[in-house]
Amino acid sequence: MLKLNERGLIPAIVQNAESGEVLMMAFMSPESLERTVETGDAWFYSRSREELWHKGETSGNFLRVQEIIGDCDGDTLLLKVRPEGPACHTGAVSCFHNPVTNADPGFETAEPTPAILEELFSVIESRKENPPPGSYTALLFQEGIGRIAQKVVEEAAETVIDAVQGNKERLPEETADLFYHTLVLLADAGVDPKEVWRALQSRRR
Repeated sequence: MLKLNERGLIPAIVQNAESGEVLMMAFMSPESLERTVETGDAWFYSRSREELWHKGETSGNFLRVQEIIGDCDGDTLLLKVRPEGPACHTGAVSCFHNPVTNADPGFETAEPTPAILEELFSVIESRKENPPPGSYTALLFQEGIGRIAQKVVEEAAETVIDAVQGNKERLPEETADLFYHTLVLLADAGVDPKEVWRALQSRRR
C-alpha cells in the first residue's frame, strides 16, 4: 500500500532504465499515477500550478515508463523510464547537475506546511508522557480535560471575534492557539490526529 503525504501526493524519483542515471524528482497524485499506468507516459502533479502535468507535453521530451517500484516504506516511488530527450527544463540530461562542494552551500527555508501539526502533536505527546518542569503543555495535562476543554472554547471564541472584526493580524495567531489547544485535547483523549485527517479527506467530495 502506498502512503500519501499531507497534500495527498507521493514523491517519485525518475531513473533512466538503461543507464541507471537519476534524472529528476517530482510528485505524483493518485490520478497522475493512474494515468501513468494507463498510458505508459510519466504524469506528475504540479504543486505550483495545482494540476496534473504530462511530462513532455510542451517540450516533446516524454518519459516512457518501463517500470514503477515502491520503496520499503511505501512513501516514495521509483520510475524507471526511457527518456525521449533531456529530463531537465534547463536542457540538461538530468535535473541533478549542481555539485555541492562545501558544508554551507546556502539554504532557503521552506515555507511551513500542514506537516507542522504532526510535529507539534509529537511534542505534545512527549510532554504528556514525560512532563518537564515549567512546561505549559504539561500543566494543561495536569489540570485535566475540563481545563483543556475550557481553553479550546476560549481560543475558538477569540478566533471568531478576530474574524468578525476583520483583524487579519491577530487571526493567524488566535487560529494557531486554537489548533494547539485542540491537539492537546486530542492527545488527552487518546485520539490520533490522523483520524481527523481521514475525516477531512472524506469531506473532499
